[in-house]
Amino acid sequence: MAAKFLPSFLPLILCASFYASMAVLVQEQPLVLKYHNGALLKGTVTVNLIWYGTFTPTQRSVIVDFLDSLSSGKGSSPNAALWWRTTEKYQSGGAGPRVVVGRQFMDENYSFGKSLKNSNIIYLAARGGHGIGAVNVVLTAKDVTVDGFCMNRCGTHGSTRGAARFAYAWVGNSETQCPGYCAWPFHQPIYGPQTPPLVAPNGDVGVDGMVINLAAVLAGTVTNPYNNGYFQGPPTAPLEAVTACPGVFGTGAYPGYAGNLLVDKTTGASYNANGVNGRRFLLPAMWDPETSQCATLV
Repeated sequence: MAAKFLPSFLPLILCASFYASMAVLVQEQPLVLKYHNGALLKGTVTVNLIWYGTFTPTQRSVIVDFLDSLSSGKGSSPNAALWWRTTEKYQSGGAGPRVVVGRQFMDENYSFGKSLKNSNIIYLAARGGHGIGAVNVVLTAKDVTVDGFCMNRCGTHGSTRGAARFAYAWVGNSETQCPGYCAWPFHQPIYGPQTPPLVAPNGDVGVDGMVINLAAVLAGTVTNPYNNGYFQGPPTAPLEAVTACPGVFGTGAYPGYAGNLLVDKTTGASYNANGVNGRRFLLPAMWDPETSQCATLV
């Protein structure tokens, strides 16, 4: 069963009362993601990438640099590795997941066409192999449609069954299809508070949006890889490590406002995490199991 990653602003609109209650003297019960006693991904987690469609070398380098940043510790504070370190708190004292970029596969000829079904995503993910502790990530280009994309999800993760079981994830580039749905806050939302969009830190609304969604599905994958890890709600539509914190990127976030962020003085780009090769990223809040709150880097 695959877990969907919804756009970050949509649940915020629906849950505005949660944030409003913070302004009054009403004590909310802390959000708790229950552990369902299943296996988690820990130790070295090899992320194999399947690029479906046309991506420029610069676009691919942004994604790879993001993944390399999660376990490198490089980049001035706050950095992506510090954000990823929250996943260690789900491990009950064990070694946290260390992300390593594995093999990369290019499918620039659109072997399944430009309109994919869920079964196509799983088939493509299988190209990464069935390695234990690996995650096969399918990344679809801006001219590729996927079932449910831009309607009720921006990415997803799941796992296959049987002897050749493996974990997989998918994220699409929403630049030309629904940037207001899957690349907020770098584009005005399709509805709700119409605040000005932020400047994307890598100059690419679609790919910077993919980084946000990839961060969400990857955190969900390591903490709930087989649908019996950490989550709240029904297994068919779980709230997970990042999806439990919709629309929050910095302190003071509220519907339509991503929160207090760092701003590049030269480009005006908003970000909250530094990475390898001088990269900067905007990463979503992640639920901290030690505090039962959504943790941000800034």
